[in-house]
Amino acid sequence: MDGSIAQPRPFLALGLRLATALALSTMAMMVKLASLHGVQLIELLFWRQALTFPIVIGVLATLGRIHRMRTNRVAAHVRRAVVGIVSMGFVYGALTLLPLAEATTLSFTTPLFAVLLSVLMFREKVGVYRWSAVALGFLGVVVVLQPTGNIGHVDPFGVAVGLIAALLVAVVSFQIQDLNRTEHPFAIVSWFTGLTAPLLALALPFVASQHDQTTWLIIVGMAVSGATAQMLITSSLRFGSAATIIVMDYTALIWATIYGWLVFDQLPPAMLALGAPLIIAAGLVITWREHVLHKTKALAGTLPPESS
Repeated sequence: MDGSIAQPRPFLALGLRLATALALSTMAMMVKLASLHGVQLIELLFWRQALTFPIVIGVLATLGRIHRMRTNRVAAHVRRAVVGIVSMGFVYGALTLLPLAEATTLSFTTPLFAVLLSVLMFREKVGVYRWSAVALGFLGVVVVLQPTGNIGHVDPFGVAVGLIAALLVAVVSFQIQDLNRTEHPFAIVSWFTGLTAPLLALALPFVASQHDQTTWLIIVGMAVSGATAQMLITSSLRFGSAATIIVMDYTALIWATIYGWLVFDQLPPAMLALGAPLIIAAGLVITWREHVLHKTKALAGTLPPESS
């Protein structure tokens, strides 16, 4: 199994991406549930990484691809691990501070930050389509932030954590994109978990506590659903392009709303119904535009300045 598209199968890719959204939403729900059971953030991060590592290594071994772990880019993996674990800390932090639907909606701002980073880091020329999408997306954030009374008010600190998480996820996406040029996707995950789990283990004695059987089941479920999501993401990109299947990522809001209602007895405020479509629309516009520019680059051999 390699990282490229072996044979385009769009319906299979869409189905796998739909399952990815469910797996990620399940992981998010269990992160929040575990925090309510008294599991500290660093302990959550440790078990997420420590339990994911053997799962992914086992998959590589089963596929006869364990040799894909070999790399000449240890420094790049270390940089990705540092930014990645800080990013994951903010993602999990947002999940513990905010209702699931709000945290999920804020995660959809990652494409907006990716556009901003492409300008700041790579001096990429961005035209009216993507700038308009960025403006539309952040307008959606402002709408979500509007108080709708004491019940519907969104915690500003939680929102700040969620937006920083989205920014860091965008940074990580550029790092993974670079690593994907030479590394197998499962190997990237293996190096990430293998490097960060021992570091988190050093802090474990200061934050770990005893848990009952239910809490341990939640922790294991969180790790398994997270590892499953990682492998589903890789598989979906094997059978379809990101521009085609990314629309399924937004179904995570449906799952988050359902979990929020059934597990935490929380329904999203009315303003989320107005702000979320703006953020999702912005992400889709950016994805569409990236797809167009990629096709233009493939046909012309170089990426012309964007004029729209």
